[in-house]
Amino acid sequence: QVRLVESGGGVVRTGGSLRLSCVASTPRFGAYSMGWFRQAPGKEREFVGGISWTGFDTGYADSVKGRFTITRDNAKNTVYLQMNSLKPEDSALYTCAATGSMWTPISGVYEFWGQGTQVTVSP
Repeated sequence: QVRLVESGGGVVRTGGSLRLSCVASTPRFGAYSMGWFRQAPGKEREFVGGISWTGFDTGYADSVKGRFTITRDNAKNTVYLQMNSLKPEDSALYTCAATGSMWTPISGVYEFWGQGTQVTVSP
């Protein structure tokens, strides 16, 4: 079992930045690819981006490409989501997830999920 704990959410104005963190409770963190997802009220959960276990391969949803960056520090069991140029439509509960497979936009592939951290972008 892998426990994931997100932090770093908050309220920010349009155009601002936030950095989310997700800490994993496993010494085998480097064996997992990680994904970030988000869900706004009344909407389905959507893929934000993913990162391979080495960190060398990343991918993003078109809606965040060029604004968001995912990185990881395997020595700290942590994956990060740097969010720049935030827009009100980025407001959502952001959740990280882990998979022993390659990262993918398909949420069903991820075996472990955190509880999420709320991001609110005001106009």
